[in-house]
Amino acid sequence: MNRTMITATNTLAQLQKQMDIVSHNIANIDATGYKRREANFTDLLFQQYYNQKNMDFETERFTPPGIRQGVGAKVGQSQIVMKQGALKTTERPLDMALTKEGQYFRVLEQSNEESAVRFTRDGAFHLTPISENETMLVTGNGYPVLDENNNSIIIDGQAKNFRVTENGRFIAEGANGAVQEFYLGVVQLNKPQFMEQKGENLLGLPDGVEGEEIFTELNGALRGQIGMAQGALEQSNVEMSKEMTDLINLQRAYQFQSRSVSMADQMMGLVNGIR
Repeated sequence: MNRTMITATNTLAQLQKQMDIVSHNIANIDATGYKRREANFTDLLFQQYYNQKNMDFETERFTPPGIRQGVGAKVGQSQIVMKQGALKTTERPLDMALTKEGQYFRVLEQSNEESAVRFTRDGAFHLTPISENETMLVTGNGYPVLDENNNSIIIDGQAKNFRVTENGRFIAEGANGAVQEFYLGVVQLNKPQFMEQKGENLLGLPDGVEGEEIFTELNGALRGQIGMAQGALEQSNVEMSKEMTDLINLQRAYQFQSRSVSMADQMMGLVNGIR
């Protein structure tokens, strides 16, 4: 296998990964609060050849000296784009939208008798009964929404009115006029590229990684930094026109690399056929 074929096959595999990322963005264009991802490429190993033994002969050269011959490119990082999505008014009291970039709700993912704190921008919340006189605030997938102390938000009695202030204070008013207040758990992601997608529109920390520098809990005096709107949902920041353009460019690049493999095979056949 010659160098052209090696370079093309390496790049084909990485282009497929980028195509998967673009396809994932398109599939989640209607997912509430979804943030698109972009693939960044880096060079694989390369070799540098110099035409002249003495670099003094390169004095009048206008291009970089030597010839750099690589073996393709690879996806260096799948970067999350934190750009704010458009807000869609629903006028539903339990719909909440974060209006500042990088802020996420804290929820508790429970599966297989294990639980872990996750982060989401999907504020389409619901109430689910947990006893005769208690209800709990949950996500659309049934995961408990956490308050600033990482406790589930449990409402006593039958609540009829709900209000949410801009700093994330959740107020439930009962039928008898009793008022209960909770502070929604909100974090500010300082290093979002460390986060992993955990499915169901949730982000989480990688195993064994602490979150002290990756995110900041917006509690106490920091709650003034929270931006939240009630009766609205944030749409995804995926732009169909851009994703389709990227997909077309990817297909053209994929075809080009496939053609390079075919041409390299033809040239090897011609060389082997020389008598």
